[in-house]
Amino acid sequence: MKKNTITFVVVILLGLLTGTILSELLAPVPALSFLTKYAEIEWQPRANFNFLAYDLHFLVRINLIGLVCLAAAFWIYRKL
Repeated sequence: MKKNTITFVVVILLGLLTGTILSELLAPVPALSFLTKYAEIEWQPRANFNFLAYDLHFLVRINLIGLVCLAAAFWIYRKL
């Protein structure tokens, strides 16, 4: 399989999606709460000019399971 940027982005996004799904499935288990706690990074750039106004909201929520799945996705990409 040819490695390119699109393949890399798709594999990484699938890894993050898998981590999110696993996190939601394991959230009710009290013994695994340390794996499912999120750390949030938020950024809200805004500007209001007379001719242009914008308001963006970026939010990144990551947890330990997401990081493990991200690392696994990167490893899988390297093995392709």
